[in-house]
Amino acid sequence: MITTAKLASDWYQNLMQLIPDGQLFSWRSVFDGLPRIIEKLPTTLFLTLAGALFGLVLALIFAIVKINRVKILYPLQALFVSFLRGTPVLVQLMLTYYGIPLMLKAINLRFGTAFNINAIPAVVFAIVAFAFNEAAYASETIRAAILSVDKGEIEAARSLGMTDQQVYRRVIIPNAAVVATPTLINSLIGLTKGTSLAFSAGVVEVFAQAQILGGADYRYFERFISVAIVYWIVNIVIEQLGRFLEKKMAIAAPENVKGEVGQ
Repeated sequence: MITTAKLASDWYQNLMQLIPDGQLFSWRSVFDGLPRIIEKLPTTLFLTLAGALFGLVLALIFAIVKINRVKILYPLQALFVSFLRGTPVLVQLMLTYYGIPLMLKAINLRFGTAFNINAIPAVVFAIVAFAFNEAAYASETIRAAILSVDKGEIEAARSLGMTDQQVYRRVIIPNAAVVATPTLINSLIGLTKGTSLAFSAGVVEVFAQAQILGGADYRYFERFISVAIVYWIVNIVIEQLGRFLEKKMAIAAPENVKGEVGQ
């Protein structure tokens, strides 16, 4: 396994020697930085997937609270979502990065607990910020998708004796997912690009790695081209996966309806 990796590395380095290394602009610097930038791709993907997962759960809760106008929770949800949608994600990241340690310190002083604030990885702060920001925008998408579900299907499910939880789980959410998926995929692409801000909280992902490489040889422009290529390819893959999901989740029209439309 190690021999194979060494051969692949040697092959890539030999290929780099064939690419011109200019003084003003260097194509070699663009491509020789790619392997070191891709090394941090798992961190970027982890931030994206974790933020999207927790954000989706929060968005569903926000949407249900708003639809049902839950007492006490509804005005709090409206205020919270308004704040998240009205402030930059970088500001939210900084508030999370500095706010969570302050909150834990206050809890330690108030209740005599011993939370080790310094032991919290910086990636946790980034995930929390990205999850809440994603939830603020996705909640409106999910709310609109839920409201688009045919009322007749909901009434039919309730007439069969289903509880509200069963109606949501078996009828509303599956139907709403079909409507919401395209917009949520776009949000996921936006979140992937937004993870580039995690370097502000000390997380070394692909963008931070590009900055580090640029600082070493002052080829910032070339390094940023490298990281742009990485983001571009990742988002193309996400887009294709989204289209695949859309096709899988699409509800086919009955054959008789197709025949009537053709006539």
